[in-house]
Amino acid sequence: MHLSIHTKEKPHICEVCGKKFAARGIFTKHLRIHTREKPFACEICGKKFATRSTLKVHLRIHTKEKPYVCEVCETEFTQNSSLKEHLKLHANEKPFACEICKRAFTQAGNLRRHLLIHTKEKHYECEVCGKKFTQGGNLKKHSRIHTNEKPFACEICGKKFTTRSNLRRHLLIHTKEKHYECEVCGNKFTQGGNLKKHSRIHTNEKPFACEICGKKFTTRSILKRHLLIHTKEKPYECEVCGNKFAQGGNLKRHLRIHTREKHHVCEVCGKKFTESGNLKKHLRIHTKEKPFACEVCGKKFTESGNLKKHLRIHTKEKPFACEICGKKFTTKSTIKVHLRIHTKEKPYVCDVCETEFTQNSSLKEHLKLHANEKPFSCEICKKSFTQAGNLRRHLLIHTKEKPYDCEVCGKKFTQGGNLKYNLLVHTNEKPFACEICKKAFTNTNNLRRHLLVHTNEKPFACEFCRKGFTRFYTLRRHLLIHTRKNLMSVKKVEKIHSK
Repeated sequence: MHLSIHTKEKPHICEVCGKKFAARGIFTKHLRIHTREKPFACEICGKKFATRSTLKVHLRIHTKEKPYVCEVCETEFTQNSSLKEHLKLHANEKPFACEICKRAFTQAGNLRRHLLIHTKEKHYECEVCGKKFTQGGNLKKHSRIHTNEKPFACEICGKKFTTRSNLRRHLLIHTKEKHYECEVCGNKFTQGGNLKKHSRIHTNEKPFACEICGKKFTTRSILKRHLLIHTKEKPYECEVCGNKFAQGGNLKRHLRIHTREKHHVCEVCGKKFTESGNLKKHLRIHTKEKPFACEVCGKKFTESGNLKKHLRIHTKEKPFACEICGKKFTTKSTIKVHLRIHTKEKPYVCDVCETEFTQNSSLKEHLKLHANEKPFSCEICKKSFTQAGNLRRHLLIHTKEKPYDCEVCGKKFTQGGNLKYNLLVHTNEKPFACEICKKAFTNTNNLRRHLLVHTNEKPFACEFCRKGFTRFYTLRRHLLIHTRKNLMSVKKVEKIHSK
């Protein structure tokens, strides 16, 4: 058998696929691919394996044994092959290059997967939704969306996942290990891939291009999200009401409307929450606790995340850029809302008139119209308002205070923002441009109102006939139709009775 290595003789031929082998033992192992035979079973969990060596590696999951240690960063591995692949990251070695586009990879498997992009072969089709895949493994993962199967469980907190990679990412929450540091800004990451993606913010590198419009992106996932604009595809469907969504996260948020699951109750006011962390944050409202203070202006916050966001006011930092139009934002949540302009997604629906909104705050404001709720009241004239900002602006009528003077025309203003807008009239500057049709405006309010033309959003609904309007004053003008009709009908009745 050993001599066949030197003679390069391969006497053992597989009758199924024609592959040749020099050693009988390797040939026997290979046959198990076709027969699906797995004679080696794990005594702890019962999982079966085709070879003794794979069972041996598997057992290390139970024993927590990681005999292979990286000499550079001391990361431990269960397999020598995993260590070898890891070392390529330190060496920046990519021995497997694509002959078509010259892109290089650390692993042969990654190159094989990459080649399918060029061939566009998708042999694996989902029987439920018809979606096609280049690899059987990807179809298997996809099928779990339909079956809701989550075979990978976290041993620390019990949370379950559809893929092993998602579980691996989750485990880093418990270990809090961040080995990968950005040399430019010092940000640390749990995974090398995340550091690589982050570095593109500094280098402005966009390696992923859209084949339809040529637009480039920093990550493959953002490109995928962008492609939904062209395909108009919304693969995530709500099983309760049939609403469709472009992103899984939006479906997840939407489902809370139906489930209303809130297990965590505040003992002070009785408010319920879906997560314990949210209850913990909420309790600070009652305790008035604000443990996070800004070192620049001294402002205090109940959450560290809010302090982090606030600091960007001082640093003028806008780390979240829209990959579609390039607009930058200070927070992830604002970019999320902004993206709905491009995807035309409106996940927040009014239960009364079924008007749809891109933001939950817009829905809340809209609901006040149905409830005729005006919680903010002026102490001087008792006029009530739906929003605190409207009350603040109203109070300036009583004080007659106009502290802001225009140096060009001498006009005075109650608010600095109004002075700023007035100056734009003199300079003819229109800094706020519509991302869809490029029309420019002097202020954000006019731009916001204009955007309703594209989104077809009508947040102001008539309580009598349910007709929707883009502006409140248009609704107010419309209401006169109903009041006139009512007056006319009253006069008719009076005439009949007088006869």
